[in-house]
Amino acid sequence: MTRPAVVVTSISPPNAILRAIAEGASKAGFDFTVIGDLKSPADFQLDGCDYYSVDRQRETQLRFAELCPTRHYARKNIGYLLAIRAGAPLILETDDDNYPRDGFWTERQKTITAPSLEKGGWVNVYRYFTDAMIWPRGLPLDEIQAEIGAFESLPTTESACPIQQGLADENPDVDAIYRLAFPLPQNFRRDRRVVLGPGSWCPFNSQNTAWWPEAYPLLYLPAYCSFRMTDIWRSFVAQRIAWANGWSILFHEPNVWQERNDHSLMRDFADEVPGYLNNRSICAELDALDLKAGVEALSDNLRRCYEMLTARGWVGIEELELLDAWIADLAAISRR
Repeated sequence: MTRPAVVVTSISPPNAILRAIAEGASKAGFDFTVIGDLKSPADFQLDGCDYYSVDRQRETQLRFAELCPTRHYARKNIGYLLAIRAGAPLILETDDDNYPRDGFWTERQKTITAPSLEKGGWVNVYRYFTDAMIWPRGLPLDEIQAEIGAFESLPTTESACPIQQGLADENPDVDAIYRLAFPLPQNFRRDRRVVLGPGSWCPFNSQNTAWWPEAYPLLYLPAYCSFRMTDIWRSFVAQRIAWANGWSILFHEPNVWQERNDHSLMRDFADEVPGYLNNRSICAELDALDLKAGVEALSDNLRRCYEMLTARGWVGIEELELLDAWIADLAAISRR
């Protein structure tokens, strides 16, 4: 019987968080995969974890593993492909600085009945979970003080949500400007959920996200763009293609808390500048694409999105060869 999977990429030795994930995964019946990189310890070993060094990744016969640059977060894609190849009915992704709470491992439902918002434009979804002035990384800066509709005014609907973003307490996913100017820690309400449907844009990250099989092709993290935008721009592509299929994105209560790894905030700021300048334009261009409905069209839609991103110079042209390797690996897996 196939098992759900949790995927992490890390260059750290087994730390308290990785041990907590391994223990939780074992108890909950999840496969736990860690994708290493060149800086990972050569002797990495952790009970309850299937660790892939760079050499072992290259032995997987995945074309993507041969082409993906090293020293890059996009190597997490290899973990997704391995979980898909193993037949995982659900993929949870997180990072090596997020402690899972018990709720991280509880059974999840793809179809959600919750307050929802369609055609909302840019939505600072964090404001539905706190009264604090706070915004998710990737939200355009001229939207951070925009008003949102009252939570109580949102209609409750039943929505297909094969992509679900959980929030993180203590050190949530915010941009460098927030970290330089505002206080942390911050925590969120645990009694709310919000579904964002077509026309409601909000960035989501790769730190606490659940994916169901029909959305697996949309897991793709680009490599030839700013490190701080790789999961954010993935989220915009995924949202746009999800809408073409009548899917929505669930944002739900925090079930992890982050003890953030060391970062240079000014380096983060520099890496986020392409997002500050271009996120609004990227989403406008994605919105204008004529995408097809149906899971059989996901790969074609994905390539159309990245053809646009590379043509506009937001993503390097090298991305297309890497994306084609991802698509080819998915096709080979589907034929097994």
